Amino acid sequence: MTIEETQNRLVYRGDGAPHPGIDDLPPPPPWRRFEPTPEGRRHNDLERAVSYQAEDHVIAKVNAAILLRRPLLVTGKAGTGKSTLAHSIAFELGLEPVLTWPINSKSTLERGLYEYDAIGRVQESGLRSDSSSDIGRYIRLGPLGTALLPAERPRVLLIDELDKSDIDLPNDLLNAFEEGCYRIPELERLPEEQEVVRVMVSGGDVRARVPVTRGMVQCTSFPIVVITSNGEREFPPAFLRRCVRLFIEPPGEEQLAKIVEAHLGEEVLRSSQGIIRQFLERRGNADLATDQLLNAIYLAASGSRPLGEDLQDLIDGILRPLNAPDSP
Repeated sequence: MTIEETQNRLVYRGDGAPHPGIDDLPPPPPWRRFEPTPEGRRHNDLERAVSYQAEDHVIAKVNAAILLRRPLLVTGKAGTGKSTLAHSIAFELGLEPVLTWPINSKSTLERGLYEYDAIGRVQESGLRSDSSSDIGRYIRLGPLGTALLPAERPRVLLIDELDKSDIDLPNDLLNAFEEGCYRIPELERLPEEQEVVRVMVSGGDVRARVPVTRGMVQCTSFPIVVITSNGEREFPPAFLRRCVRLFIEPPGEEQLAKIVEAHLGEEVLRSSQGIIRQFLERRGNADLATDQLLNAIYLAASGSRPLGEDLQDLIDGILRPLNAPDSP
């Protein structure tokens, strides 16, 4: 069923009567499809990558970071495409899907490199009649640890929202970035007959395992590292001088038009000029993200109307400033 065919149909009616309305749900917006593609990417990541519109200064900084084998520190307001840039790079260069490390206040360098389930291993050993166990089944490399595996072609690593981290994490990352290697002490202590251990990795097939020799991981192709920040804190000078720094401005009218067309097509763009103008006017006085604009345009183009709601009221709600209070 097409979007137009569901124009006046409500999925949720709020009357307490069960009904099969979910079966009439129209297709999701292109950027909200989560099933994997045959290449191992999620549809929404692929959609973002294909639709990304890079400006000249962004292209220059990305190439500088790749050539210098340095992390790219991308700063800008929410919704300016900072994390999407990583997916665009990986897709355009024909690299494997992006390894993503979302940062929070509890994130540590060790967890970014690997995790060792010591308790699980001890519990299994207690159930076995012999004392041997495959330690590799209890070690999983994190996104950073997987990105530093030796390979002919680099992986793209997205370290998302580093400004949410503990104060020490940026400095802790320096050695990994400078040396391109790390050690796994649990494997270094193993006897000589266990010189090579196959451990699990992040991303892709959860059953995939790679060999690690004597607990040492050394990259051969430095990963393309994209670090995002919302500009909520300052980073140490030692960290900054090891990064290529990029600030992304919110997209202007011409770039917004290209983004809308890339996601939703030329016909929808032609019918959405009024919403784009509303968005730009409001963004001049408040924080708004590009995905809010896309949501408003998609809803307007679908022709769908929740009961008792005027289209403009819905658009106003979707284009509500990010820094506005929660009360009406």
